[in-house]
Amino acid sequence: MRFLLPLLLLLALVAMLMLRGYVHSEILADYRVRPEAASDKVPEKILDGGPVIDTRGGRQVSLKVPDHRLVLTFDDGPDPKWTPEVLDVLKKYHAHAVFFITGTMASQYPELVRRIVAEGHEVGVHTFSHPDLSYHSKRRIDWELSQNQLALAGAAGIRSSLFRPPYSSFADAMDNESWPVVEYVGARGYLTVVNNTDSEDWRKPGVAQIIRNATPKGGKGAIVLMHDSGGDRHQTVEALETFLPQLQARGYEFQTLSAALNAPNADTPVRGPELWKGKAWIFLVQASDGIAGVLVVCLAVVGSLVIARFALMLLLSGRHARRVRRKGFSWGPAGPVTAPVSVLVPAYNEAKCIENTVRSLIESDHPVEVIVIDDGSTDGTARIVEDLRLPGVRVVRQHNTGKPAALNRGVANARYDLIVMMDGDTVFEPSTVRELVQPFADPKVGAVAGNAKVGNKDSMIGAWQHIEYVMGFNLDRRMYDVLRCMPTIPGAVGAFRRTALERVGGMSDDTLAEDTDVTMALHRDGWRVVYAENARAWTEAPESVGQLWSQRYRWSYGTMQAIWKHRRALVDRGPSGRFGRVGLPFVALFMVVAPLLAPLIDIFLLYGVVFGPTQRTIIAWAGVLAIQFVCAAYAFRLDRERMTHLVSLPLQQLLYRQLMYVVLLQSWITALTGGRLRWQKLRRSGVVGAPGSASGTSLPRQRGSRAGRTVG
Repeated sequence: MRFLLPLLLLLALVAMLMLRGYVHSEILADYRVRPEAASDKVPEKILDGGPVIDTRGGRQVSLKVPDHRLVLTFDDGPDPKWTPEVLDVLKKYHAHAVFFITGTMASQYPELVRRIVAEGHEVGVHTFSHPDLSYHSKRRIDWELSQNQLALAGAAGIRSSLFRPPYSSFADAMDNESWPVVEYVGARGYLTVVNNTDSEDWRKPGVAQIIRNATPKGGKGAIVLMHDSGGDRHQTVEALETFLPQLQARGYEFQTLSAALNAPNADTPVRGPELWKGKAWIFLVQASDGIAGVLVVCLAVVGSLVIARFALMLLLSGRHARRVRRKGFSWGPAGPVTAPVSVLVPAYNEAKCIENTVRSLIESDHPVEVIVIDDGSTDGTARIVEDLRLPGVRVVRQHNTGKPAALNRGVANARYDLIVMMDGDTVFEPSTVRELVQPFADPKVGAVAGNAKVGNKDSMIGAWQHIEYVMGFNLDRRMYDVLRCMPTIPGAVGAFRRTALERVGGMSDDTLAEDTDVTMALHRDGWRVVYAENARAWTEAPESVGQLWSQRYRWSYGTMQAIWKHRRALVDRGPSGRFGRVGLPFVALFMVVAPLLAPLIDIFLLYGVVFGPTQRTIIAWAGVLAIQFVCAAYAFRLDRERMTHLVSLPLQQLLYRQLMYVVLLQSWITALTGGRLRWQKLRRSGVVGAPGSASGTSLPRQRGSRAGRTVG
């Protein structure tokens, strides 16, 4: 159920885009060359007859327009530019016409259909998406007609009995492929209208030629084919300005087809369910246009944000690396930090991992005391540590009250002023603690973020998280260090000055992201928070989609809680105000808003592939992927990681990012609806160890002469 609402919203968004894409599919020019077909199955009286063909009720009758009557017909509209201009000219000369409308255009511009009807013109059906019906089944023909009628009902509250097949011409051009279509639509109650005078305005031959083509000979009546859509129709509009008064002066009347044939109006009102179905259709189409417009703006925003973020990461992370790696670099005037450190390991049911974690700590090349705070474990975690009897390792037991309380209990029992915090499923390299505490040589530094790495990266989902950690987290931390707005000290590897922790009240349980919460509190209190790239810790990343969902849902929601908790920093003065006006917007923009909008790139990739322009869409998406690959490769180079894992980057962008999007969307929904999210324990396998250390392999438990001390 946790996936359901975000997925429904995502599917609704995709459905609206698919609707828009289908309605906005471009129609072809009203001309097509197809192989010649025999016409021996077409009745001679149809081939030799007039442009109006009646096959209703099994009839085979053709009709002609009486002399000195002209029926102007305009195909493929309505068009937002040319149809109003055509209507203005017709109104100017008190002329009427028939507009053969496609459903796609009527759905997009219903107000023009209403104007056509209101000004006394007639409307005909020209299919929904303008296919050549000779190539399609009866089922497709029915669909094209019914969808066109649905659009007419929604736009103007009418249905029409006039039909013009796309790519039709004169009656004598009817062949064995098109005649069955005419027979079938006649059985469905339609009067088929072709033409006997083609202006050929689609060729754009010039105004004078259009007028010559459209003028009937010898005062005969005619159905004249013109277009008010499908391209540039300025020649058509200019030709009408001359054609209408010229032929009116010669005694011609410009009428609708029904008026010219002295027949009832072909457009009849629609009422009841059909009317409301049509209105609902128009509403959905208009809504899809509105949503698409908003998404285009959002895409432009996210595109700018992504490029800006990548540029900042490349620039500032390189600056950070050069600064900390230059010869003779020192964090502070006091020189190397050699003071002993208290390492806190909060643990809840970490029986599979805790031995590797503790053994990695006693291999540290920096003096440490290790305090394992057992937070009410039920799997014997505390007993495992006690049985190891490792020197310098203590166990503190408490009832299950949560990670923040466990860490505060650990701080209360710690002997030293420098405190390292880590997770119970994480292992350190021998140099990790030493590297982690060196920045405390600067008395302004209150906390240090270490370099968290994925230890179980051999699976596909592990490799994707490995890319995310190296590129998305550690490259970010270099950037945030330079900008002095580090948002999070990772729970897997972080260090704190006891004084700084006490001044901000310790670890808080107000949010589900206590690490982000305390980091923001430290910034607001005026402390520097920095990143130590060589303080590497190896953590066990979730190995299933469900576990990954649980973890990231908590992270996302907790980050939102922390941002909201510290929102008053926006109006504070001093260090708190600086963080509020620099750090909070930065974190909110790049950790909450931009990731939520990032999947628009993939949604529009799908949209562009389906509805075009396909080639340009794929090239644009490949360009975005190339930028991401450059950033990822640079991040891997800075972290001295093997590039082979980047092979899975395209799949990560297509699949993994969508999962993170849905997680973030659900976090937004939870936050906006006032929902509560509880801490969820992840299942661990205990397979992760630090490369090159004894803890990196499965070792037998060793009993020493000095027992680990237990505090109740």
